Amino acid sequence: MAEKKYQSETMTAKDLVERLNFKPAQAKAIIHLAKETMVKRGFTIYNNRRMSVVPTEVVAEIVGIPLLQTKEKKE
Repeated sequence: MAEKKYQSETMTAKDLVERLNFKPAQAKAIIHLAKETMVKRGFTIYNNRRMSVVPTEVVAEIVGIPLLQTKEKKE
């Protein structure tokens, strides 16, 4: 199975459901964990129940798979 990489630097629960085929409850739980992680790192803006967008990098840490494409240098 080919691994799909995510293009954007932010993610929502809807992105997790549509692009990575997580179930809605799983997606919401992942976003919740990502928000908690960001608050622990000092980003208090994520301590808001209406904030539903989190960095893709943090979601990748939680899920355990790389989600951002790495940009290769052309030489």
